[in-house]
Amino acid sequence: MSQLPTYIVTGGAGFVGSNLIASIYKREPGARVIVIDDFSSGSFANIVEAHARARLPPFSGEMLASSCDEIDWDSLLEESAPLAVFHLAAITDTTVVDERRMIEQNTESFRPILGACLQSATRLVYASSAATYGTPPQAAERTPFPLEAAGRPNNVYGFSKWLMECEHHAASEAHRQDSGQSPWVVGLRYFNVFGPGESRKGKMASMAHQLFTQIRSGQRPRLFKDGLQARDQVHVDDVVACTMCAAGLGERKRPSPGVFNVGSGRATTFLDMAERVRSGLGLSRDDLPVEFYEMPASVRAFYQDYTCADLTETDSGLGFVPRIDPLEGIEAYARALGASQRCV
Repeated sequence: MSQLPTYIVTGGAGFVGSNLIASIYKREPGARVIVIDDFSSGSFANIVEAHARARLPPFSGEMLASSCDEIDWDSLLEESAPLAVFHLAAITDTTVVDERRMIEQNTESFRPILGACLQSATRLVYASSAATYGTPPQAAERTPFPLEAAGRPNNVYGFSKWLMECEHHAASEAHRQDSGQSPWVVGLRYFNVFGPGESRKGKMASMAHQLFTQIRSGQRPRLFKDGLQARDQVHVDDVVACTMCAAGLGERKRPSPGVFNVGSGRATTFLDMAERVRSGLGLSRDDLPVEFYEMPASVRAFYQDYTCADLTETDSGLGFVPRIDPLEGIEAYARALGASQRCV
């Protein structure tokens, strides 16, 4: 039997998951990686392409084409003895309004994973979301969101992620009372992730990718008036690095358990993003100027005008600081996307 560690990645055929798998293999060639994905939004091609970008040999891990609620988690962890479980699988379409479906798939399917990891003392890192914040007072003040500002989400997606955090907190407290120790469970509130591997996300692709698609096709980029809405844009490489840090695969071998923000720590306006995408494609600011339009009332009801991650706890708890400037990353991303399309 191989002495190399085993890792389980749910949602591994998705955007972040496929990049994470490639990063694991880059760090530990020959590791055993078990991927769980029902392919409702992911694709095998994401894994293939992530390996190619990382200049790795073809993917040779194990694939379970199942949803998380179809897995016997106690048996799987007993058989595979993973070093860590990365739980990224979820409905990530924030426009889904079917509340029962969202809660069932995002929150309820998390419980057996959490319980099995606590029972077997397996490290668990799961994806939460900046959507848990909704519109806190810091949004109007345009200041970074501290961890304690979350809990009043604007949509059921954010609520489903908030409930996952509540499950985490309750189970961790019970575990502490029983054992006197905090379990190795880390929730990560991903902010707006962009970068290579998101081309199959469709309408849920990052604003950087959407702006690229519009401009590349010769259309004027369209933004809500006045384009000064600002979001924390974080490159997928930084997201993957932080996710690995949370499992003790970074410089710090024993990070703190809990919930942490994962972002760039900067708010980038959509207007500035359009400018950098245009620049990445070799266009001037006068080429294909932005077209502004009114935000529909249906969108306004849950729209976040401003997000920015307070990374104070992320640095102290996980030992992670983002390395990629969001605007520089967006320009380089647009340049790379344009070059890859020219090569096709």
